[in-house]
Amino acid sequence: MKCLKQKLYDKIEQHRPRTKRLAKEFGDVVVDQVKAGQIIGGMRGIKSLITDISYLDPYEGIRYRGYTLPEVFEKLPKAEGAEMPYVEGLYYLLLTGDIPTQEQVEALIMDMNNRRIIPKYVWDVVDSFPSESHPMAILSAAVMSLERESLFNVKYRHGISKMDYWDPTYEDATNLLAKIPLIGAYIYNKLYHPEKGHRYPDPTLDLGANFAYMMGKEAPYDDVARMYFIIHADHESGNVSAHTGHLIASSLSDVYYAVSGMINGLAGPLHGLANQEVLRWLQGLKEQMGDKVPSKEEMKKYVWDTLNSGQVIPGYGHAVLRKTDPRYTVQREFCLKHLPDDPLFKYVDALYQVVPDILKEHGKAKNPWPNVDAQSGVVQWHYGVKEYDFYTVLFSIGRSIGVLSNIIWDRALGYPIERPKSITTDMLEEMVGISK
Repeated sequence: MKCLKQKLYDKIEQHRPRTKRLAKEFGDVVVDQVKAGQIIGGMRGIKSLITDISYLDPYEGIRYRGYTLPEVFEKLPKAEGAEMPYVEGLYYLLLTGDIPTQEQVEALIMDMNNRRIIPKYVWDVVDSFPSESHPMAILSAAVMSLERESLFNVKYRHGISKMDYWDPTYEDATNLLAKIPLIGAYIYNKLYHPEKGHRYPDPTLDLGANFAYMMGKEAPYDDVARMYFIIHADHESGNVSAHTGHLIASSLSDVYYAVSGMINGLAGPLHGLANQEVLRWLQGLKEQMGDKVPSKEEMKKYVWDTLNSGQVIPGYGHAVLRKTDPRYTVQREFCLKHLPDDPLFKYVDALYQVVPDILKEHGKAKNPWPNVDAQSGVVQWHYGVKEYDFYTVLFSIGRSIGVLSNIIWDRALGYPIERPKSITTDMLEEMVGISK
């Protein structure tokens, strides 16, 4: 049985000729057009990045290595008695494109468990932050402090072939992926439950189950963790967090610099904070309704009143998707099974029954369906994670899986430093025909 690293090496060798041929024989072929509105509007939709890790299909949602999310949850191996797949199995899939066997995942779990040891200075960094600090700032600093452990930097200083850059990058990435859930759980307990103290990892548990154990959560929070990390693992390369990680790594900065930067991008309110904004809005709705689940007609009136006042319905709509986000559906099915009577979920469900039709009638939303954020905060709240600021830490742990996988492949295929060209406003005005 080949280990993940050997399997990855075989895949890299098969893939390199494809990239080389595209650059050499087809480098001058035009594949997209750029509009002035895209230049002004944050480069939205411009086809200028490449990744084989994931693709966002407008009608099927995120695909991981060609597999839809329902297929991923169905096909990836699971722990005995678990509903959700091993997170380690997703890492295997993202790196190789292959669904791993149970034995391959178990071998990877053992390997990653051996990489969990975190130097004391990292805990010192976390402990040095005031208790009022934002958990994302602490997580970013803790990951950055691990930079001194980078094997890639050691190999680079001593001279290493560009063809082999991926090898120490794989080691760094797998080391970091093994450690970051431990750091996240430590931050949670330090900031919000210092009376619990620090829990050391259980060497018999997989990544998701161990995260739940260190958080002090009972089953089925192990499945909640697995579900949450998998659905947030990647979302193409153009979103802020994924692109930031790619951009930093393109300069040959190591993965610790890159993931720390990814975390900083994810902390922005336009990117990673949507789930807590949805939860806050839901709780406000619940309060206005006097804690009573509204009838369908009452909910319709509330939604119309919200829209007519110029506000939006948080958690609905998506820049690319044109159907219900499969990440929402996965969580909805979990909630229907495990927390159908949860008061906040009842509001989520009531909204789901009326909002899409109202948004269609309203006519201003390109996508009237719920996205991943419409429900993710509710799940965490139900299982006692009620600290809004920590939700983005959970997002970061999940997103690091895809970002790290992409960086390994960027190095394997020798992608260059990213350097798009800028123009001035005068130049753009001239290009579109605005006379002075």
